Amino acid sequence: MAKPKWTSAELTPGELSARSGVSISALHFYERKGLIHSRRTPGNQRRYPRETLRRVAFIRVSQRVGIPLAEIRAALDTLPEGRTPSREDWERLSERWRRDLDRRIEQLIRLRDDLTNCIGCGCLSLDRCALANPRDRLGDEGPGPRLLAVEGD
Repeated sequence: MAKPKWTSAELTPGELSARSGVSISALHFYERKGLIHSRRTPGNQRRYPRETLRRVAFIRVSQRVGIPLAEIRAALDTLPEGRTPSREDWERLSERWRRDLDRRIEQLIRLRDDLTNCIGCGCLSLDRCALANPRDRLGDEGPGPRLLAVEGD
């Protein structure tokens, strides 16, 4: 197989996959979700703009820290089309998320620190459950789990 030309303005799915470390099926999934875009050649083959490399990297990092795809898409929609996003574009986007990420970090720290007191069974009747049932407030509602129901039930 010929070595990919990383300097070309467009990348094939295989080239984008090799360069980004993301499988071709994942790239197609990202495209179906509106996270990245391609154009079709006259032979109906996908071609991705070179700046898609940065977008894919952003998607992967965002997913690793637990950001939902809908939020990732909304953030990517604020970036310019037709040119590689600048440092200022990325800084503006990251500033938008700073408050939410700080909140998530605080929740994870609280979970880590309180996890030894949680048996994780869902009964939520322990009088010392600091995570979901402080002072056994859910015990007043009756026996069994209270927080496992899906919203709208």
